[in-house]
Amino acid sequence: MRISAVLAVTAFLLSSPTGANKPALSVATIAVNGVGMTVSNLDRAVEFYTSVLTFEKTAEREFSGREYELLTGVFGARARTVQLRLGNESLELTEFLTPKGRPVPPDMRSNDHAFQHAALIVSDMDRAYARLRQHGVGHASSGPQRLPDWNVNAAGIRAFYFRDPDGHFLEILQFPPGKGEARWQQKERLFLGIDHTAIVSSDTERSLALYRDVLGLRLAGTSENYEIEQEHLNNVFGARLRITTLRAASGPGIELLEYLAPRDGRPAPLDLKANDLTHWQTTLIAPGADALYDLASSRPPFGLVSPRLTTADPSIGAAALIRDPDGHGLRLVVKPLGH
Repeated sequence: MRISAVLAVTAFLLSSPTGANKPALSVATIAVNGVGMTVSNLDRAVEFYTSVLTFEKTAEREFSGREYELLTGVFGARARTVQLRLGNESLELTEFLTPKGRPVPPDMRSNDHAFQHAALIVSDMDRAYARLRQHGVGHASSGPQRLPDWNVNAAGIRAFYFRDPDGHFLEILQFPPGKGEARWQQKERLFLGIDHTAIVSSDTERSLALYRDVLGLRLAGTSENYEIEQEHLNNVFGARLRITTLRAASGPGIELLEYLAPRDGRPAPLDLKANDLTHWQTTLIAPGADALYDLASSRPPFGLVSPRLTTADPSIGAAALIRDPDGHGLRLVVKPLGH
């Protein structure tokens, strides 16, 4: 049986009411290859990320034409993109020259379902916070928070949410000794890299049906966070979160944030487009991604944006954009095993 046929069976099992059958085969993501977002002014965004957060600009390109329209789901799209790097991780910024999309809602909250952030690891929280204050960065947390010792998986982590010039949420995070990767303990630089991207999930099990069972990411950790420190970090009164971290063999993790309380987060717009500033996308290297279109006919836990694989960007190869059950964008890039 060819891979696409097996994956079609997988999708049927995922949609079964019992949920007892775990798929035997997945798309098998081999890497999370970075995250990105749509910005209103690329030059301003690049200046912020390079001068304040010390990213390095590595590439700039412009895209238009039918293949790019099909990839993004935006008719008449023409866009500039810049690739940035911090440590081993990359961030992609995209400005749509035409058509322009909608801004991030000014009242967007951390428990709204469209919420996504990138977590930047710092070597010194106090110095990093002072730097952000010096540059007038907008607060999304009331201030840096130290997660309490009773929360064993998160004990001693210090974190702070803030916003970039377009209102995108970002996090700086400092691991205490013994937590996180060894490279996050280095002291030579202030901003070290991207540990993960966090997304709100309205239903963790439903999200796992995509990220774990179809895309093949492994479960790397779980936690349940609450009390005043978490409330002030997320700026959500009474916040209680189920946190589930998933990882591929390389690249930043994907962290699912399910708000057990409060349950009043707003769903993402049904008509969310790639040119809207609320749009983020996480890029996955997935050799089996060409089977998505067989899966799509079997009511899988994702929605298609790209009606077929496209080669809009020859530098990454064939790709497709999909959305998870809560509207978060995933760009799946087809590359052969061993690439």
